[in-house]
Amino acid sequence: MSETAAAARMKRNVWLLFCCQALMGASMIGQVAMGALIGHSLADDKSLATLPMALQMLATMCASIPAGIVFGRFGRRAGFLMGAAGAMAGSLVFALGVWRGDFLIYCLGAIPAGLGFGISQHYRFAAAEVATPAYRPRAIALVMAGGIASAVIGPELVKHSKDMLLPFLFLGTYLLLALLPPVCAAILMVVDLPPAPPRQKVATPVIEIMRRPAFMAAALSGMVAYGVMNLVMTSTPLEMMLCGYGVAASATVIQAHAVAMFAPGFVTGRLIARHGVRRVIVAGAVLTAGCAVVAVTGRSFAHFTAALVLLGIGWNFMFVGATQLLATAHAPEERVRAQAANDVLVFGTVACTAFASGAVHDRAGWEVLNLGVLPALALALALLAWQGWRGRVARQAMG
Repeated sequence: MSETAAAARMKRNVWLLFCCQALMGASMIGQVAMGALIGHSLADDKSLATLPMALQMLATMCASIPAGIVFGRFGRRAGFLMGAAGAMAGSLVFALGVWRGDFLIYCLGAIPAGLGFGISQHYRFAAAEVATPAYRPRAIALVMAGGIASAVIGPELVKHSKDMLLPFLFLGTYLLLALLPPVCAAILMVVDLPPAPPRQKVATPVIEIMRRPAFMAAALSGMVAYGVMNLVMTSTPLEMMLCGYGVAASATVIQAHAVAMFAPGFVTGRLIARHGVRRVIVAGAVLTAGCAVVAVTGRSFAHFTAALVLLGIGWNFMFVGATQLLATAHAPEERVRAQAANDVLVFGTVACTAFASGAVHDRAGWEVLNLGVLPALALALALLAWQGWRGRVARQAMG
C-alpha cells in the first residue's frame, strides 16, 4: 500500500472512530441534562439527586478493569462492542425506572450505562493506535471532537422527546437513546482496529508504571480536569431549577457546555504540536478557574452559559493534553495496563465528585462548590511543573 493510500486509510479510521465517539457520548450528555432532575424528583432525600450520576461514574471507573482484559486478549473491537451493549442496556433500565417511578431501579441503570461510557473513553486511545506518531495528537483530539455531535444529539433528544410518552417524563428520551449504541456497533464492524497487543512474558508491574513522573502528571491532570468539570456540570441543572429555569434552559446550557468541551478538538492537537503539551494543560487550568469566577458572580442565563463554556474549553485542553502526556509514559506493550490504570484513577475521581456535587450543592451552596475547585487546579499545575523540571534535569544529565 502506498504512503498516500495508507494515510487516507488512517484518516478514514479516525473519522469512523469520531462517529462512534459521537454516538456513545450522546447518551451521556443526555443523561447529564436529565439525571439530576430525575433523581431530584424520585429521591426522598434531595441530597441524593446526583447519586445515579455518581454510580454511573463509579461503574465507569470499574469498567477499566474488564475493558483492559478484553482489549488485551481479544482486541479493541470486542471491547467496544461490549461497551455498546452496556450503554443500550443502561438506557433501557433507566427507562424502566422512570416508568415505574422507582429511584432504586433508576440507580441500577447507572451500572451498565457506566460500563458503556467507561469503555467508550478508550476511543481516544484507539485513535492514538491507528495514527502515525506525527498525526497522533490530532487523531486524539479529532476523535474526542466527536462530542460536538454528541452535544447536539443528546440535549436535542431531551428537549424534543421529554414529553413524548406522558405522564412519564423522559421515558421516550431513554428509549430513543437506546437506539444509538446498535448504530455504533454497526460502524465498528468496518473500522480497521489494531489487534490485541503481544502479551509480555514478564509483564511490567502496574505500580511501576504508575510511579513514573509522566504517568503521575498525566493521571492527576486528567483527574482534576474531569473531576472538576463533573463537579460543576452535574449541579448546574439543579441550581438553574432552583433559580426558576426550566428543563429546556438547562438543556441548552448543557448543550453549550458540551460543544465547548469538544469543539476545540479540531485545534487542540495543533496547539499541542506548536506550543507543547504542558502549556496547553496550563491554559486549560486557567480557563477552568475562570469558570469558577464567572459562576459565583451571578445567576443569569448568561452567567450559567459563560461559566460552563469556559469549563468545557478548560476541560478539553487539560484532558486532551493529559491523554497525550500519558502516551509518553509507557511502552507499546504496556499501553492497555497503563490506560486502564489511568482511567481507574480518573473515573474514580469523577464518581466521587458526582456524588459530592449534590451533597455540597445541597448543604454548602453554589459558591462553595465552585470556589472549591481552585486548590485542585493548583495541585495539578504544581505536579506538572515538577514533572517538567524532572525531565529537564534528566535531559541535562544525559547531554
